[in-house]
Amino acid sequence: MASWIIMTVMMLSVFTISSQGKRDKVLYCSACKAIVDELNYSISQVDPKKTINVGSFRLNPDGSMTDKKVPLVRSETHLSELLDEVCNSMSDYALHVDPDTQHRQYMRFAPRRSGANGDFPNFKNFQFEGPEASNSLKFACETVVEELEDDIISVFSQNIEHVHEKLCNRVSDYCRDSSLTNEEL
Repeated sequence: MASWIIMTVMMLSVFTISSQGKRDKVLYCSACKAIVDELNYSISQVDPKKTINVGSFRLNPDGSMTDKKVPLVRSETHLSELLDEVCNSMSDYALHVDPDTQHRQYMRFAPRRSGANGDFPNFKNFQFEGPEASNSLKFACETVVEELEDDIISVFSQNIEHVHEKLCNRVSDYCRDSSLTNEEL
């Protein structure tokens, strides 16, 4: 019985390692960059003056409480809430192929504001492959969030510049050795 369990664990670890090695670079790099793009947009929509109390809510021996106010937009609580919802927007993305370079990446095709003029991209370079493609991107997004959640929260709470580069290339290898590293979505 114990040898069966050991064999099962070994097979699962080999499967996990091999499945991670065969990740679609375009899909996972695009998912990482889409997460950054969506979080940046969501953060930009919050009033920067809003604050939230963080810290311990215990009474100190002198009767005071140790807590502090931090901007809501960069708080761990708010960022966690945004991360819980970020992958739902992956249906607004589709595979885009540059007609000149044949460079492939998933890009946002849906405008964020209704009625805004000039927010519509040129649809002829997008490949709309049905729900399977957006499901694949959503799955990749969920995987990236699961693997990088602490790093994402850390980077966004510090308001670091060049977040795409930091998260998608240096912290993870989703965009490493890819022409996607310096491009915006």
